[in-house]
Amino acid sequence: MRKPSTLRNALLIGLLTATPLLAQAQAADPAKAALTEPQVRALLAEQGYTRIDDLDFEDGMWETDATSANGDRVDVRVNPATRDIKAEKLVSKFSENDIKAKLAAAGYSKVHDIDFDDGVWKAEAERADGNDVEIHLDATTGAVIHVEND
Repeated sequence: MRKPSTLRNALLIGLLTATPLLAQAQAADPAKAALTEPQVRALLAEQGYTRIDDLDFEDGMWETDATSANGDRVDVRVNPATRDIKAEKLVSKFSENDIKAKLAAAGYSKVHDIDFDDGVWKAEAERADGNDVEIHLDATTGAVIHVEND
C-alpha cells in the first residue's frame, strides 16, 4: 500500500518542482513564444514585404531588414503579442503595378508617373471624360483619397 502513495508523492513533488521552472522559462521570453520566426516571415509576406533578412528577436520585438512592396529597404519591427508591424518609415503593401491595376479598375486610363512619396501614392492618369488628373491614394488601403485636374 505504501508504494502507490510513495509513487504519487514523488510525482507530486516532481510536478511541483517542474511547474516553477516551466513558468520561469516562459517568463524569460513569453513574447517570443507568441509568434515564431516562420509566423513572422509569413505575416510580413502577407503585408507585401520581401527579402526578409537578419530576422532576430531582440528587446521583446522581432526585428528585420526587409524590402517593402513599394521597393524601399526598411528596418521593420514586429510586436509578437499584437502582431503590429512598425517600419522605420511609412511603407505601402502595394507595388506600382498594384496601384496601376486599382486605377484601371476604377476607370482611369493611361496611368503613368506612379510614385510613392511622403506616405501617399501619386499617379497621373486620364479620366473617362478625357481630362488628365493627378490621383492620390492611401498607402494602407489603396483607396483614392484625392483627385485633381492636371
